[in-house]
Amino acid sequence: MTIGFRILNRERVASKELVEAFAKLPVANVSDSMSRMTAAGPGLRPMHASGGMAGVALTVKARPGDNLMLHKAIDMAVPGDVIVVDAGGDLANALMGELMLAYAIKKGVVGFVLNGAIRDADNFVETNLPTFAAGITHRGPYKDGPGEINVPVAIDGMVIHPGDIMIGDSDGVLCVPIDEAEEILAKTQAKSDAEIRQMAAIEAGTNDRSWVDRALRDRGCAFPAD
Repeated sequence: MTIGFRILNRERVASKELVEAFAKLPVANVSDSMSRMTAAGPGLRPMHASGGMAGVALTVKARPGDNLMLHKAIDMAVPGDVIVVDAGGDLANALMGELMLAYAIKKGVVGFVLNGAIRDADNFVETNLPTFAAGITHRGPYKDGPGEINVPVAIDGMVIHPGDIMIGDSDGVLCVPIDEAEEILAKTQAKSDAEIRQMAAIEAGTNDRSWVDRALRDRGCAFPAD
């Protein structure tokens, strides 16, 4: 099989139940539960109006400025997929625009993560399909290949395998690996519960702030004399 120009099937995908559970959680909390080390950086930003994203990764490795493999990926997509494209972060040519967006919505795609550019930006806002991309340009793409579908890709410091859980909100995008998903889910749910309790304490005026001075003293901070 030709490395660099091939189409593979996903060997496994995250369960619908796991995806639905992560859809209820803030990306920031999930990122904290993953030690803040595996989320995408600030290079990907929302192109839609508002709202979150949760789905199963269908990955594409594309040549910068070329969307032939992205076209095929949309053909292959099933409802609940998030199409993730590594096109090297190039912004000279858009990877997709209005027509591909409409087709993807018809196919049941629930989001895009594009390490590249879009065009027809107003349509992404109007349709509000969750889309995270590196930028916008009016210049269209080429359709020559090569590229790969359903291979591991790396985007902005984040590694994504086919079938992983992709989540996103106004804070950014995160990939949750299948093998660690249940553990991460439990940690994040516990963190979210703790934040609810902390918010209640803030509103009641009983929030314990003693940890701040303790942390400063532990690090050798000098305080004014009493």
